[in-house]
Amino acid sequence: MNYFKDINSRKFFELAPGANAQTFWGEQMLMSIVHIDPNSVVPNHTHPHEQAGMLLEGSLDMKIGNESKLLKPGDVYIVPGGIEHYAQSSDDGAKVLDIFSPVREEFKY
Repeated sequence: MNYFKDINSRKFFELAPGANAQTFWGEQMLMSIVHIDPNSVVPNHTHPHEQAGMLLEGSLDMKIGNESKLLKPGDVYIVPGGIEHYAQSSDDGAKVLDIFSPVREEFKY
């Protein structure tokens, strides 16, 4: 098993137009580093996985269920499985760290 990963050699895959991710996973969880271009939208969606995230760079307008918040670096969010959510970046784009449990098989590549 390779316990250490090199983010600089990891390719990106597209989550939505303007939102590209690099993912890394173990047996019980998956980490996703998402780069969101300026003024891009990750459309409303749901998934059965629990998601925890932190905004690393930029700003992001996020809605989870009926709650909305403009996120700034260091802000943390929790998305329960099955709850509809979306995000939209501002003029400076955004970089996000997301953790999913269980592993999102469709994010493995």
